[in-house]
Amino acid sequence: MRRHLALLAGAICLSLGLSACGSTGASPHAAAGSNRTLVIWADQKRADVLRPFAEAFAAKKGARAEVVAIAENQQEEFVKASQEGRGPDVMVGAHDWIGNLVQNELIDPIEVLDNRMGDYVDVARRAVTYQGKFYAIPYAVESLVLFRNTALAPDAPRSFDELVATGESLRKAGKVSQAVGYTVSSPDGQSGDTYHMYPLFSSGGGYLFGTDSQGDSDPSDMGVGTPASVAAFEKIAALGEKGSGVLRNSYNSDNSAAAFTSGKTPFLVSGPWRLADVRSAGMNYAISPVPGFAGKEPARSFVGVQSFFVSSKGKNKDLGQQFVLSTLGNLDLADALFKAEPRMPALKDALDHARQTDPDVTAFEQAAKNGVPLPSIPQMSAIWGPFNTLIHQTIKGDPVPPAVAAAGKAIKDQLGH
Repeated sequence: MRRHLALLAGAICLSLGLSACGSTGASPHAAAGSNRTLVIWADQKRADVLRPFAEAFAAKKGARAEVVAIAENQQEEFVKASQEGRGPDVMVGAHDWIGNLVQNELIDPIEVLDNRMGDYVDVARRAVTYQGKFYAIPYAVESLVLFRNTALAPDAPRSFDELVATGESLRKAGKVSQAVGYTVSSPDGQSGDTYHMYPLFSSGGGYLFGTDSQGDSDPSDMGVGTPASVAAFEKIAALGEKGSGVLRNSYNSDNSAAAFTSGKTPFLVSGPWRLADVRSAGMNYAISPVPGFAGKEPARSFVGVQSFFVSSKGKNKDLGQQFVLSTLGNLDLADALFKAEPRMPALKDALDHARQTDPDVTAFEQAAKNGVPLPSIPQMSAIWGPFNTLIHQTIKGDPVPPAVAAAGKAIKDQLGH
């Protein structure tokens, strides 16, 4: 997801100045001599899906459509290009960009009535709401789940403690080499992974930000450094390298997934981006929500929502608003996006369709219901570095209270508290 899951592209635009890269060019149905072009930016997979829909929409408006594939650093490129007056009218990206983009006055609210947003699942609707306004139209939902090799672990664990016990029993019996595949660190093993660790932190009673009266994350209520956050990290430390050794700083996204698909661990905590790997491994598997610690709070994974934004700087942002609104309830487009990459649809009707064709969708839906939208406030940027460091130190075995206090101070200093 963005920081945690690189968006891969088959064709990479090396220079955003080359606006033809990945574009449709003129719609064959556009009015002759039209100089209005709807410009849409997305990653490669979604760009390919959007192209015919954008062309058909533009043709009806007597305009042209240009869909540009942006392979990486999508938010940064959007901000830079918009500020320079060469950005798109519509941007496809993650909901947690919203706070930063609103703060920089780079996206407009979506002109949609609240009752029409009732067509979307609740977590997606909440994710794209900021300061009481809708700033995007959602189309896909993603969250962490527990993948389970049912030949090794027939039953879903009722708690993370039970998961560890099952995994350790299998390891001691020589059937696997590690209890669980869990993304603890960055690829180089030098920094923790906040996104993947959040379910255990939340189950232990920790939180990052409180919630204000509008339902937005409240930066004045920061949870890192509180007694509850210390208690949560004590639970995590017990699983670390000086505890049971179940979690190690050498565990990253790729080697954890490889351990699972090769049968070296019975469990994998990951997201829908690993589904293709799991399926291609040919094992019997099951999917369930990430379990929490026994007797503690439920584990709440972060939920990410892929969405359509309208640029406030777009040359034809009125067309952008119309196009984005035309995606509302467009079942054909929602189905096409799902087929291109099976992420849980945000549109309820599309979700119904997906359940009928893909049995794993229901499991991802249940996991998302237990989750919390990834905070979209700009102050979230202050969390990642200190919290990643805190995870690394805790798993390594450093004393928890001073490590938590240092992380809390670093975050508050960035926030100006």
